[in-house]
Amino acid sequence: MLKVDVHTDLDEVKRLWMSHWPRRCLFDLWPVRACFQAHFNHSPYFLVARQDGKFRGMLALSWIDEEQCYGHFPGEIWHGKTWLEQNKIIADDPEICSILLNHIPATARIRYLTWPSYLVEDPLAVVDEIGYLFFPQQYEGSFQNYLQSFSGKSRKKIRCELNRLTAGGVSYRYDCLADVEQLFRMNLENFKEQSYFSDPRFFNSFEKLAAWLHANRMLRVTTVLIGGRVAAVDIGAVWGSTYTVLAGGTDADFPGVAKLINFHHIEWACQQQLMEVDFLCGEFNWKNRFHLTPRPLYEIMKLQTPESWQDVAFSRNEARAY
Repeated sequence: MLKVDVHTDLDEVKRLWMSHWPRRCLFDLWPVRACFQAHFNHSPYFLVARQDGKFRGMLALSWIDEEQCYGHFPGEIWHGKTWLEQNKIIADDPEICSILLNHIPATARIRYLTWPSYLVEDPLAVVDEIGYLFFPQQYEGSFQNYLQSFSGKSRKKIRCELNRLTAGGVSYRYDCLADVEQLFRMNLENFKEQSYFSDPRFFNSFEKLAAWLHANRMLRVTTVLIGGRVAAVDIGAVWGSTYTVLAGGTDADFPGVAKLINFHHIEWACQQQLMEVDFLCGEFNWKNRFHLTPRPLYEIMKLQTPESWQDVAFSRNEARAY
């Protein structure tokens, strides 16, 4: 007999996560999620399916007061968007997934989902946003091979842009924690209220995350100095053989420096023979041009009417009702 139980105690949902959640990427780690739970403090709502006592699946949600809906745990919503990626619905077949979704008691918007192929075809699922990856092995771990994948005209343009930036003298430094504050400052100056860091909850969560990554020898801070001035700072994390670039800030006095630091990440990943670099979602008018590999993430939205469920799937450019 199949049974779906609800769990809302934080200690209990931590135990469930630690017992059943796959560890495929940085965002699957409980301490990473806990950094955001500590400051957003949304109420967890985990649905667990068991059949004759055997675990069959789990849907990890949080109730998000300001949105009046459920979202993927820990519900770090800002301007309608989440930040943590590669969310999941844990289910051993499509029927269990549907059962879990049907047990959500109110409106839900579950974003940035990555699924097994059989779930991608679910009619409720549409592409939410595109993540972008770099795979060094596509170029035999050679940065020079990667550069050769660009046309001669593009390589010349890239070289001219980078030479202009580096003419004043460029250097790099690594893992200087004081530069993290520079990142926050530059990001806020450039994006103002559009910066995630303008929300104190996100700012505090990210500080906590950086501290945890540092304590566990996973943090990588990359700083570009041009003419002795800090021109750009990026924060990333190395977990296993994956390097995830988490956030960055640039000085507006150095246009194009983001291109320089992103090439530097790619070159470093080749040198380290990493399996992949995750540049996260958002094209920002450069990721396709850098020949990164797109990876779709999916979204499910369920609207509850007073009479019955109305299931609606949304993407950025369309809405389809079922």
